[in-house]
Amino acid sequence: MSGSDVFDEMWGSDTRLREPYRDFHDWFDQEDPRRLRAKQREAEELFRLTGITFNVYGKAEAEERLIPFDIIPRIISGPEWARLSRGIEQRVRAINAFLHDIYHKQEIVKAGRIPEEMIRRNDAFLPHMIGVTPPGGVYTHIVGVDLVRTGPGEFFVLEDNARTPSGVSYMLENRETMLRMFPELFSQNRVRPVQTYPFDLRRSLAACAPGCAASDPVVAVLTPGIYNSAYFEHAFLADQMGVELVEGHDLRVVDGRVAMRTTKGYKPIDVLYRRVDDEFLDPLNFNPDSTLGVPGIMDVYRAGGITIANAPGTGIADDKAIYSYMPEIVEFYTGERPILQNVQTWRCSEPDALGYVLDNLHELVVKEVHGSGGYGMLIGPTASRKEIAAFRRKLKARPGNYIAQPTLSLSTVPIFSRAGLAPRHVDLRPFVLVSPGNINVTPGGLTRVALKKGSLVVNSSQGGGTKDTWVLED
Repeated sequence: MSGSDVFDEMWGSDTRLREPYRDFHDWFDQEDPRRLRAKQREAEELFRLTGITFNVYGKAEAEERLIPFDIIPRIISGPEWARLSRGIEQRVRAINAFLHDIYHKQEIVKAGRIPEEMIRRNDAFLPHMIGVTPPGGVYTHIVGVDLVRTGPGEFFVLEDNARTPSGVSYMLENRETMLRMFPELFSQNRVRPVQTYPFDLRRSLAACAPGCAASDPVVAVLTPGIYNSAYFEHAFLADQMGVELVEGHDLRVVDGRVAMRTTKGYKPIDVLYRRVDDEFLDPLNFNPDSTLGVPGIMDVYRAGGITIANAPGTGIADDKAIYSYMPEIVEFYTGERPILQNVQTWRCSEPDALGYVLDNLHELVVKEVHGSGGYGMLIGPTASRKEIAAFRRKLKARPGNYIAQPTLSLSTVPIFSRAGLAPRHVDLRPFVLVSPGNINVTPGGLTRVALKKGSLVVNSSQGGGTKDTWVLED
């Protein structure tokens, strides 16, 4: 990929400063680089003091790391965001309709738009959810849609995170840090706020409470515990919402309700924002060895006694093979053409596609259909011959486990380096809250940045960092 193919969000493709960055650039030009370097160190210290970390799993025990943060914001104009948010809303509506359909009449399968085996043989399809309609008809209460940009008006959806999307705490802490260090920037630039997200999240979850709930529904966050990679976020969101953070051993089924232990006995929960995967949610219905979930919670759920957010079984919408059908899914359920396009995707389960992928591994990105976090993937242009040969063997052994995509020329935004501003590749994860009759897209989201020069891998577990994302008022 040559540098001339890359769209820079600050300078455009022809090295002329783009309008969204004009006021910021004027400010930056007048700043003392020594002050900015001191601010960058201050930001890192703030993150350390706040405990903004994540766990990296390896061969030894989980290693706790600080998330690298860059002080140069990523800036998106109001009109650009208006189109993006319309596309995200359309996509999330379609995903919810798709989930309801596949657990009920499966009209999309009967219409021949998706092969039956794509649903029936999918590990993320949950038979326990067949015939179950969640309170308010909402399956994906919280969604993260990963976007990449390749040009001025060219945004593509890289993947959908409909199971347990993470990263919103970093979005909020990035903004808090920038407000503390550069308050003058926010008075000079009309940046849309994101700080109401915890309030919006609690209100949205409460709106999805089951019929048995009182007027002020009890909400709690279920975490696997302190060794989970996103534990900081679980604790952060519970604290910001003013709700209890609970683990499986804090909960039990009492009189047909899921209740949490308190100093005054067990108290029923109406809405459980779970950050525990389906497999570990209920040892009576799923993995019998799980100590992370609540025995019998699925029976209470199916009886309408609790809302689980996100609903069990939503993971099938995360599947990268299902992702390849998203244009058909959007059109089938909304009657509209997709506003946001998918990245071209080859399903390796199909012989012709597999043949093409095997012939062009050195040019493609290959991913596991259930993979996440940058693990289990091959980036052909940067892989060694040995890595490509090893992946070729994996593909031939289990072709249905993989999809492939072209290596996109991801846009760049500047980071603050010792030499000044330097371009680095980024993606964007906007966060969406869904409640009956309402879809709320938080303006901005989490920008992840590949801090290594030339790298396309933005995941924090693979050496990436984050930066504040500004959406300007119209």
